[in-house]
Amino acid sequence: MKNLNVKLHILAPLTVAVVLFMWFVPASFFGIDGLTVVQQRTIAIFCYAALMWMFEIIPAWATSVTTIVALLLAVSNKGLTNPDMGSLVNFKELMASFADPIIMLFLGGFVLAIAASKVGLDVVLARVMLKPFGTNPKWVLLGFLTLISVMSMFMSNTATAAMMLAFLAPVLRTLPVDGGGRISLAMAIPIAANIGGLGTPIGTPPNAIAIGQLSAMDINVGFGAWMIRMVPVVVIMILFAWWLLMFLFPFKAKDIRIVIQPDEHHQMGWEFWVVTVTFFATILLWMTGELTRLNSNVVALIPFAVFALVGVFKRDDFAKIDWHVLWMVAGGFAIGTALNKTGLAAALVESIPFASWSAIAVLIIAGLLGWLLSNFIANSSAANLLVPILAVVGTAMSEQLGAFGGVTTLLVCVAASTSFAMLLPISTPPNAIACSTGLIKTNDMAKVGLIIGLVGIALAYAVIILFPFN
Repeated sequence: MKNLNVKLHILAPLTVAVVLFMWFVPASFFGIDGLTVVQQRTIAIFCYAALMWMFEIIPAWATSVTTIVALLLAVSNKGLTNPDMGSLVNFKELMASFADPIIMLFLGGFVLAIAASKVGLDVVLARVMLKPFGTNPKWVLLGFLTLISVMSMFMSNTATAAMMLAFLAPVLRTLPVDGGGRISLAMAIPIAANIGGLGTPIGTPPNAIAIGQLSAMDINVGFGAWMIRMVPVVVIMILFAWWLLMFLFPFKAKDIRIVIQPDEHHQMGWEFWVVTVTFFATILLWMTGELTRLNSNVVALIPFAVFALVGVFKRDDFAKIDWHVLWMVAGGFAIGTALNKTGLAAALVESIPFASWSAIAVLIIAGLLGWLLSNFIANSSAANLLVPILAVVGTAMSEQLGAFGGVTTLLVCVAASTSFAMLLPISTPPNAIACSTGLIKTNDMAKVGLIIGLVGIALAYAVIILFPFN
């Protein structure tokens, strides 16, 4: 009751005041040349979404839905707008947030988890996966972190996180509801999935964006050279995350043993084998996307089609899908679309006077900016915005940056920073997937995300600067 009163009487009015101020203050207040009306409206709506998500005044999915409607009315070409207000966003692009390809990957992941639970595959998989790590909760947690991070080096972190839902559910059922262990295991999904992608050039899009930009500048960063520097960062951060989770959310249970309840016995009939074959075929396709050229979002819908065709997934199973998570993620995508299509994100980046700063200031601010942007828009979008601009800045400052590894260090550091963005449920798809468990509060995620983010960025910078690529 006390928390509810604080939200209603303090945080809600504060949010309204901030949004109204951002909406009506003179454009000159922001210090951005040529700021348009729709860009200023986007800033105000962005503040609304960020504050509402952080304070949890209303459910996260409700914040997302109201944010999308506000954007449709305030900045779209079919809203309360006219062309004189600036670059308007096509209303179809905002509405497409509800059916973004990543949303389809989420949907496929939920369907996989539901089907695996129906036939008992989730229990079998959890038992097999837990066997190497014993029954001690701390080793089970380390096992989860390790497995997820390694898989995320070679396949989509969203696909990895979606797949882990099937492993995690039977384990969570064995833990007491009043202990912190359930939170630790749920948080392990986004932490390991996000960090693991840093380990290889193909682990996450920002890595490839930075390497591609450097290649265009005749600077070659090899696969092995990247892994030699980044895999140790992943290992150290996974161990740090392991300690942090056990410290913040300690296990109450002394051991983890998956016991099959009487109502959980399943016969290994044709449904079990259809789900099993489809499950592992999906994982194989996710892991071999570079060879098959099948997009991971497309692959995620294959099990949905198979299970619908053979009758494993029925009409009643739609009620088991976490639709609120899908709507929550859609709001994050809509914000990213508005920031990009109105030109606001580019204007914000271009308004920063990188050229007048010292080399160390450029390195630090660029990394923090990449991290901050990636908490609210897709990390690939953040990298696409920052990398080309910083490539020009880095080339112009080549002498000053020489002591730190040159423009290569600058671009790689920015790419690395985006992998540590995990403040909010909408910051990354793995964060949202973890929130679908219903175990994680936004303030807990923000606390862990802030610590992991700052420590991870500092460590990545130290390694890249001490062991430069050239």
